Amino acid sequence: MSVLPGARLRSVTSTCEVVVVRAPKRAGALMCAGAEMSPKPVETGARAAGEGSLIAVGKRYCADDLGIEVLCVSPGAGPLMFDGIELEQKSAKPLPASD
Repeated sequence: MSVLPGARLRSVTSTCEVVVVRAPKRAGALMCAGAEMSPKPVETGARAAGEGSLIAVGKRYCADDLGIEVLCVSPGAGPLMFDGIELEQKSAKPLPASD
């Protein structure tokens, strides 16, 4: 499945949902908690809380070398991975000093 900007993807194994902010440079699959994410709605009862690392709502996750960036819109168990590489939480840019 191709990962396109603006796509809303849902995990089938946890309650995590993300929106793609920046598309990857190459084709591949976005995985969450060990399963490929889906653009189709998933039954709430079919998903478990999961035991992986927590994907926090409102945070961006990226892999700069792959060019992918996603925004978490619903928290859940992770980790988020693209082509076997784990996406890291993006840190805020430091503000310029005011003198």
